[in-house]
Amino acid sequence: VQLQASGGGVVQAGGSLRLSCAASGLILNKNNMAWFRQAPGKEREVVAVIRWSGSTYYQDSVKGRFTASRDTAKNTMYLQMNSLKPEDTAVYYCAADRDRSVSILNSNTYDYWGQGTLVTVSS
Repeated sequence: VQLQASGGGVVQAGGSLRLSCAASGLILNKNNMAWFRQAPGKEREVVAVIRWSGSTYYQDSVKGRFTASRDTAKNTMYLQMNSLKPEDTAVYYCAADRDRSVSILNSNTYDYWGQGTLVTVSS
């Protein structure tokens, strides 16, 4: 199984980025998929989750600004990030939970991780 995250970069506050997570060796809609982020000096936190059923969860700080989606034909997950803020600066990771646990906020739930992509939002 491989998860390949991409799309990070440097953007000014208020700007947008779209992250991608291309999956191989697993089928996205058979797994819970998540986006996590980790800022310098902080713990890794969940940003958004797309459950195998298609339902979604968002961290309160990104609700209304970030949208997680998936393209089953491409077996790729996306995170559209709008109205970016400096506090969104972090390394973003995609992750997959093959057991489809209800514990979607716990990073230990996830079996596979992408390599991370850096998002830097300047003020």
